[in-house]
Amino acid sequence: MPPTDEQLRPDIPHAARIWNHWMGGTDNFPADRAAGDAVAQVYPEIVLMARQSRRFLIRAVRHLAADAGIRQFLDIGTGLPTMQNTHEVARAVAPGSRVVYVDNDPLVLRHARALMAGDTHSGRIVHIDAGYHDPERILAAAAETLDLTEPVGVMFMGVLGYEPDLRVVTSIVDRVMAAVPSGSHLVLWDGTNTTPAVVEGARRLAETGGVPYILRSPEQIAGLFHGLDLVDPGFVQLPAWRCDDEPAWLDAYGAVARKP
Repeated sequence: MPPTDEQLRPDIPHAARIWNHWMGGTDNFPADRAAGDAVAQVYPEIVLMARQSRRFLIRAVRHLAADAGIRQFLDIGTGLPTMQNTHEVARAVAPGSRVVYVDNDPLVLRHARALMAGDTHSGRIVHIDAGYHDPERILAAAAETLDLTEPVGVMFMGVLGYEPDLRVVTSIVDRVMAAVPSGSHLVLWDGTNTTPAVVEGARRLAETGGVPYILRSPEQIAGLFHGLDLVDPGFVQLPAWRCDDEPAWLDAYGAVARKP
């Protein structure tokens, strides 16, 4: 059953739809565009961050599929589908790849149903209606599609700032990674509090009614990879992760790391 307007709440800015607006998409409402534009007014680099985050996803997933032999992906907090989604990038390298997307936004779920309707590999791309605060539920549902005794590419792509407590964030990541075997990889990035402009952008987002996003220091985000082996070039700003172009400054850091 499609989500109702009451479920979608078009009058309230929503993270997935704001991000879609920054990406140049059309799956958003006036309230989302107003919130996104308020941030971009003081921090125009947010548009670059949105697009660079997608390029990082493409490079990271391609590396996992082509170089690390990963054939299973768990994308937690996936957001609205856009160009070059996780399953498309993985399957361009390894057609049999399995992908589980996780999100609990009604509009994301509506798009997921449309995506599944056109899936010619039924059962290999699924979408779980869940939030990342319940890792055990996510893992139990994912196990219906993924073989959790084989390596998994676990992804948290710019979503963990919606939880204000770093201890909770660390627990979420740790619980997911504890449930996957050696050879699994963590792909994670997040925005950082590294310039006054991005901090002001986060303040504007909250002012417009968007869910507050907690910007952390690079050191705090790097700590989420504890116990894992960072893949070269390590924990860096997104444009610097295996990109041939000249790296640009960006208030967003991430890495890919292997579970030993």
